[in-house]
Parts: sequence; C-alpha cells; structure tokens
Amino acid sequence: MAAAVLAAILFLYACMALGGCRKAEEAPETRQEETGDRLQIGLSFESYVIERWIRERDVFVSTAKELGADVNVQNANGDVQEQIAQIEYFIKKQMDVIAVVAGDCDALSDVMKKAKDAGIKTVSYDRLINNSDCDLYISFNNELVGRLMAECFLEYAPDGGDIFMIQGPKTDGNVHQIRKGFDDVLKGSRLNVVYEANCEGWLAEHAFTYVKEGLARHRDIVGVMCGNDDLATQAFRALSEERLAGKVILTGQDGDLMACQRIMEGTQNMTAFKSVEEEARLAAEYAVMLGRGEELTGITKTINDGTYDIPYRELLPVAVTKENMDDVIIKGGFHAKEDVYLNVKK
Repeated sequence: MAAAVLAAILFLYACMALGGCRKAEEAPETRQEETGDRLQIGLSFESYVIERWIRERDVFVSTAKELGADVNVQNANGDVQEQIAQIEYFIKKQMDVIAVVAGDCDALSDVMKKAKDAGIKTVSYDRLINNSDCDLYISFNNELVGRLMAECFLEYAPDGGDIFMIQGPKTDGNVHQIRKGFDDVLKGSRLNVVYEANCEGWLAEHAFTYVKEGLARHRDIVGVMCGNDDLATQAFRALSEERLAGKVILTGQDGDLMACQRIMEGTQNMTAFKSVEEEARLAAEYAVMLGRGEELTGITKTINDGTYDIPYRELLPVAVTKENMDDVIIKGGFHAKEDVYLNVKK
C-alpha cells in the first residue's frame, strides 16, 4: 500500500515537471507576442568566407536594434540550397523584411519572389538577385570597381603587357559587373588578358592554384587583377614563390588589412575600398523603413534585375593606394595606423 502511494506521488511530481517543461517551451512564443511591436528582419549571408561580412553583420544588427528592430541572422556556409531553406524559414516566421547577401544570384529568384508575394519586403544586399522584383538593391557601383582596377594597370603598365584575371564565382552578379568595367577601360589598350579563372564560393586558396597554373603557361606578365583582397592574398603567395611579388601589378578590393599592409610594403598596388560599414548601416536603416512602410529617402536610381526595375541605393568605391592610405583608411577609422604600417620599416 505504501509503495502504491509513493508511486502515485512520484507520478504526480512527474506530471508537474512535464507541465513546467511545456510552459518553458512555450515561453519564447509568449515573449514574441509581447514584443510584437518590434520589426522582425531576417538577414541571410551566403557565408563568412569573405572577411568583411562579419563586420557588416555586426553593424547591421546593432543599427537595426537601435531603430527598434530585431534581426535573425542566418549563415548558409556557401550552400545555395541551405540559403533557400533559410529564406523559406523567414517566410514561415512571417518576417517583416528579408535581406539577403546571395550566393547564387539566379537560384534565389523564385524564393525571393515567394517572400514578396507573401507580403514581406525584400532587399538584395550587395549582390543583385535576378528577376526577383526586390523592394531595394543596395550596393557599390561594381562597374566602377572594375574601372578603378583597370586604371591602375594603365598607370603602372602604360606600354601594355599580359595580365591575369582571378575573379570570384560566376554565380555572383557583381563579378560580371566588375568585369564589364575592367574591360571597358582596357578596350583599345595594349594590355591583354592571357589567363583568367573564377574562384568558386570565393574560396581564396583557389587563387594560389590558378596563379601558379597561369605562370606555368605565361611567365612574362605585368600584373594580376584579383576579384577581392582575399584572392589577392593568395595570388601574392604564389607570386612570392616565383619571386615576382612587388615586380608585377597586383590589385584587389575591400580594403582588407593584409591588402593595406601590402600596399604600404609595395607588393600590392591598390585596393578598391568600399565603406562596408556605411553599406551595412544604410541597409539596416532602409530595411526598417521598408518594414514600417515609410518612403525610402536618398534613392535616385533604379536598376534592372533582368525583369524588373527596382530602387537602387548606389554607393561609390575609392581607389586606395600608398598615397591616400592615411586619409581614407586610417583617418576614416577602418584600420589602425599601427596595424597598417606593421611591416613597414621606420
């Protein structure tokens, strides 16, 4: 009898414990209802392979938070299907706004249209998602990035010569825009692209392999154009092994610390600097405006995504060289002087 009573008491406690667990599981939904007046923004990154994205993530989230919005950040780790699944998740969660740094600018078209059809505002962040009719595209003028790189080659190799192009993946629409700007400037010059390659997923280690392969075919080159500074780092490694670092032109973009150090050391000629913190801050501000149904200010252009003309907030890159490093990078607070000049002999 005592055993039966004890069993009943234990059963009662177990039921109470289960009830408590169930309430704990339901608590997040209750809290979400209590904060329902705060905008909900879904932010999906293709990956964090490129150095700048973590910096931008933090600025975007902090800016949105100050403006009264919560941000759910997802990282697809370079997997296109995973990024589609993340956007599907945002749709299911009925986010107010979805902002996406696309890994594949074609593959995400349908799911972004689905989000818009569900009444969610959509933002193509940095890379234009094709045929998706997003409510906003915010990015830098990528054709100008290509033009700035090409002008550097014309300056340092006025007599012409053979060059390599080590670019990002073909699925990134920015790569094509940069290429167009680069080609437009070099048209009619005596600079010839004799080797080119695309680094899938922006994986920088591919750049090392490609430069080595290119040099095995074409030893006498005047320079290497790289799609970003991560790729330029690996191109520099390959050039160093061949004792060509500092003897040929090397360009990149993004203003990464190692690239800035190389510029001051004389082994990279320029980087097309983009104020990514400004881009992240503005992207967050526009996302909040969209979520609140407010008019977007400061937008004077549209861009065609293949089907639709969408509002375009254009930002401008700056060619950073040894001459303006202090003014643009250091005084601008992007990198500290002691870090940029770390390897420079005093």
